[in-house]
Amino acid sequence: MRKKTTLIPVQLILIAVFLGSFFGGCSKAYYGAMEKVGIHKRDILVDRVEGARDAQSEAQEQFKSALEQFGTVIHIKDSNLKKAYEKLNAEYEDSEEAAKKVSDRIDAVESVAGALFDEWEDELKLYKSSDMRESSKRKLQDTKTRYREMLASMHRAEKSMDPVLRSFRDNVLFLKHNLNAQAIGSLREEFSTLKGEIDGLIQNMNESIKTSNKFIADIKQ
Repeated sequence: MRKKTTLIPVQLILIAVFLGSFFGGCSKAYYGAMEKVGIHKRDILVDRVEGARDAQSEAQEQFKSALEQFGTVIHIKDSNLKKAYEKLNAEYEDSEEAAKKVSDRIDAVESVAGALFDEWEDELKLYKSSDMRESSKRKLQDTKTRYREMLASMHRAEKSMDPVLRSFRDNVLFLKHNLNAQAIGSLREEFSTLKGEIDGLIQNMNESIKTSNKFIADIKQ
């Protein structure tokens, strides 16, 4: 005779996905529904930090790809300029999309973190034991401190994308409006500046990813 099986993690995940799309990512109803299937705000926070970290990793690769395409364009022959513009513009649009994804993921982290900390503050009042209350309060403050450090690192990485996108857009537009040897000459002059900006962006993102991994490890303890 087979033993009865209980709800498996995969089923819980599917339920969570359904509830997430039904209620919306930041509503109280959504968090309440998540808790009913055993997924608490702390779990959601970890998941969203991982999502923000992964989005930054993907953005790094996209910006590297865009720089590589930029480097190819500055050595191209005049007869291929229109095609070069189309490829470079596609890289710019992909980079813009990757940057938006990073910002959206960071917003999602802030949303659930705020809900988690508010709940934690409220629940401190429910303790009867003063020792337990103080211990939990210290844990809350420590978690908030580590969270603020991680979030600041995320925002530094996020802001470092802005000058890259602006420079990239300027160069793509200039190539679009000129499509001649003069345009390529201007792009050659801009290449080292853009490379420096992307190198700085990648450094900031690596630091943010490192900080995110540490926060995830700490909060899972």
